[in-house]
Amino acid sequence: MECTETVSTEQDKYTSGITVRREVMGDAFVDKALDAATDFTQPLQDLVTRNAWGETWVRKGIDRKTRSLVTIATLAALKASTELKGHVRGALRNGCTIEEIQEVLLHSTVYCGMPSGVEAFRSAKEAIEAWQAESENS
Repeated sequence: MECTETVSTEQDKYTSGITVRREVMGDAFVDKALDAATDFTQPLQDLVTRNAWGETWVRKGIDRKTRSLVTIATLAALKASTELKGHVRGALRNGCTIEEIQEVLLHSTVYCGMPSGVEAFRSAKEAIEAWQAESENS
């Protein structure tokens, strides 16, 4: 009986997680990540969807816009350029302004170090320019 309850809970986390992941990151981004998954990486995609998106991003304590800005600051500190680009797009989808993203990166640079900040600005600039180009073409 407990096993069934756990599976149901895990399925619920996945279902709510994939919904939020798509709302924040966009269908194309999520589809690309899921389509690229292999037998080896599929468990990671499931974990990300259930835990990051199905548990953390659905919490009520702060809104999605704030979560996006916190995520950007964290990824800047980690020098996680690829993930940062995706989350800059997600932040823009969540209603963050370019100025807010810039301010978070400036603030993060002071605490995370100049090399992290420089790398984060490069990645964010690339994501913002791609976002603006897509917006102009729509």
